[in-house]
This record gives sequence, C-alpha cells and structure tokens, in this order.
Amino acid sequence: MNLSDMLSYADIGQLNKIAGVYRCECNGNSKNELIQSILSQISRHDVFDEQISGMKLEDLRFLNSLLFESRQSYSLEDLIARVQQSRFGEEKKVQVAVAEIKVKKSKKKAPLPPAPLSPREIIARFKHQGWLFNGFTGPSRYLFQVPSDLKTRFRETLRRRFAEQLQYTDEPPIYRDEQGLITDDIKHFLQYVYQNEVQLTSDGSMYKRFLQQVLELMGIQEEPPAKGAWRFGYGRHFNHFPDRISLLYDYCFNAKYISEQEDTLSITDLGIGMLQKPFATELESLFRYWLKLYKMPVTNLLSLVHWIHSLSEEWVTVESIKKVLSPFVKPYFYDDVDSVLETRILKMMMHLGLIRVGDHPLYGKVIRMTKAGNMIISGCGLRFDGHGVVHH
Repeated sequence: MNLSDMLSYADIGQLNKIAGVYRCECNGNSKNELIQSILSQISRHDVFDEQISGMKLEDLRFLNSLLFESRQSYSLEDLIARVQQSRFGEEKKVQVAVAEIKVKKSKKKAPLPPAPLSPREIIARFKHQGWLFNGFTGPSRYLFQVPSDLKTRFRETLRRRFAEQLQYTDEPPIYRDEQGLITDDIKHFLQYVYQNEVQLTSDGSMYKRFLQQVLELMGIQEEPPAKGAWRFGYGRHFNHFPDRISLLYDYCFNAKYISEQEDTLSITDLGIGMLQKPFATELESLFRYWLKLYKMPVTNLLSLVHWIHSLSEEWVTVESIKKVLSPFVKPYFYDDVDSVLETRILKMMMHLGLIRVGDHPLYGKVIRMTKAGNMIISGCGLRFDGHGVVHH
C-alpha cells in the first residue's frame, strides 16, 4: 500500500503525531484535514530531504535494510533485530564511554553522553514520521509495513545523494569481464566429477591433487588458500577452497548436482542430466544462492548489491564507491570493511559476471555493471540464444 492508503487506516492519535513531526497546521480533530496536510508536507522535496538529512547513521542503516526486499511486512521482533544489527557495535562503545565518565565523575564533573534509544523507541519514532505502519485487521495488526511509494522516494533520494559523491570516469583501456565464465566452469566441474573418482578427506573436502586438477580446468585461475589461513563463514569448505571454486562447489552441492558419500564425491543423476543442457541459464539461480550463502556474514548484502547496481551504470571509481557505502558495511571477524566490500562483494560480483573491473590510468580501479548484471539485479531476468548469449 502507498502512504495515502495507510494514513486512511491510521487512527487519529497516530495522525496527530505524524502531523506534529511535519509541523502541519490543520484541525487536529479532523482526520481528513490531517491526512491532506501530511500528504502535502511529505510530498515537498525540501521537507523530505530535511528528514533524511536529520537521520543518524544507525537510523539510515536500519532504513536501508528495508528498502530493497520484496517482502511487504515485518514482525516487531524482526524490526528490533534489524535495529540492533544497524548499530555495528556503537552501542557498546557508548556504554563503555559512559562507564569511564562515571568513574572519573568523582574527580571532575562531566556531562554524560545521551544513552542510545532502545530499538522499540526507534521503531516508535519511525511510526511517528509516517515511515512505518501497523497492520489494521486480524493478525496483520502485529506486523509493520513501509509505504511502497515512500520506499521508492527513499531509494531515489539516497541514490541522488550517493551519486553526488562519486567519481565517474571514461572507459579504462583495460578491464576484466567474466560474463559466462562461471556457468561454463560449473559444467567443467561436473564433467570432471563425472569422469573421475574424486576422493574426499575425513572432513569431506577434496584431496589437494583433485582440487588442483579442478582448478586447472577453470576459466579463472585461483590458488588454494595458504596453509593455516583463518577462513570461515562463506561456505562449507571455504577453509580449504579458494573463494570462487568454493561458491561453485557449494552451489552444485546445494542444487544436488553432486553428492558426498563417505570418502567419495560423485555426480548425481540430476547433475548428469544438467550436462546435456546449456548452463548459461544457471546464472540467476547462482546469483540467488550467493546472496543466501553470504547474507549471514555480510550484513545488508542485498541492499549493498542494489546500491552498487544503481550507482555503477557508468564507469565509477572503487575508491568513491567505498567512501559512499563503507558506513553501511559491517566488519566480519577477520574481514574489515574494505575486505568485505572489495573481496566478498565486488570481487564475487565480478566472478558472477555482474560487473566489469578495470584499471584507469588516472583514477585507479573502476567498475561498471554488465548487461547480465543489470538484467539480473533489476529483476528483469535473462533470455539467452542457443549460444548462451544475453539478450534484452
């Protein structure tokens, strides 16, 4: 539903709170006047921009987590969890600072920093701004929604603000484009498993000689992880496999194209059947699987991918993309913000054929969406000819 529909269902108490936020001058006892005045104020670009400008970073992160999902409603528990995830540890830092000030207070009086709002207080504030609404009948009364038209306006406003900070460039003389390579390599991998008796170690991973043979077949060359490297969180055998082959292997296992039986890796009947089909059509499924696999370690992965999509329709520097998106990227154990953004997101989007990555003589590393990336992330789907070529 759009904002006007949700306002019509809201009670007069909530309408008055929203009207107060937007400084509406109208009869607070008239529901119709309240609705018309609120809609008139929110429709003004200066008022809407002022609201966005006044938001704290954790509020922007919370909002960002709601902007690109297809789901329409959220439970209170889900929203509370999202508020907590949006703080990236800042709340603990504030608590530590307060504790330190209390210790020193006996020596020298100092004002305490304001305590952060609780998740419920932040959700209530979003309701008072007309950005979140409860359902109105039956079980939906306990669920929350963001008006569809406001979602669109939030995305457009933030995209415009982000774009103003970016450095766009001309086409670099050299760039890397991996469109189609990963789906080709799925087929190469399945053919290898079909033709060879692949032995597994006690922990279920391939022995090194088999892994090395698989890596030599791939269109993109990778080196096995360094011995003792601290790797976890991005796949079942991520500690033994390089990033790209780890995703490819997990995808085939999840799709039931391969089977791990005791100490042997085998191709399934489903996998054998896939060898007779064009693998280019697997790209959408592989993209969805990557989002599912990486969404736990990479907070807000879906929204970050959408922002990269909307901000890199032309060649843009990675440095400026990092500057804009880094505040929305949460570190994950051994991966700092730069590593999450460059290695776990941009590099994997390149391997999936979603972006090109180039080296510009003046601006350094640059990226741009590919045709396949535009079509998949925008939700248009892909169509292929008999040779696996992408068409509009």
